[in-house]
Amino acid sequence: MSSSASPSSSPRVATGIAGLDVILEGGFTPRRLYLIEGNPGSGKTTLGMQFLIDGARYGERCLYITLSETAQELRAAAASHGWSLDGIDLFEFVPTEDALLLRDRWGSAPSDFGCEASCEPA
Repeated sequence: MSSSASPSSSPRVATGIAGLDVILEGGFTPRRLYLIEGNPGSGKTTLGMQFLIDGARYGERCLYITLSETAQELRAAAASHGWSLDGIDLFEFVPTEDALLLRDRWGSAPSDFGCEASCEPA
């Protein structure tokens, strides 16, 4: 996540996507939280992976928290682009089967059925 700044702007953190960095005048403003939202297939996962891959390339600690895809699915998606997720920790935070059954039956799942989490280190 290389930082860049012009004399008239604040420091920026590169996104890992050259064209997006141009639009954002160098990248994201550091130390802020960004929510990336969109329809399935709109590029949210791709953007996240490119950002983290760029950060890992510069020696940053990187963590990808997934709410739906498995680590195996993420690695396969990265491989389809010719990317490696080496140096990026993957954390799966997905609903348990019991929670999904309750959600389907009652419209919501109680918090005690929660989620299973597993972390796959880089």
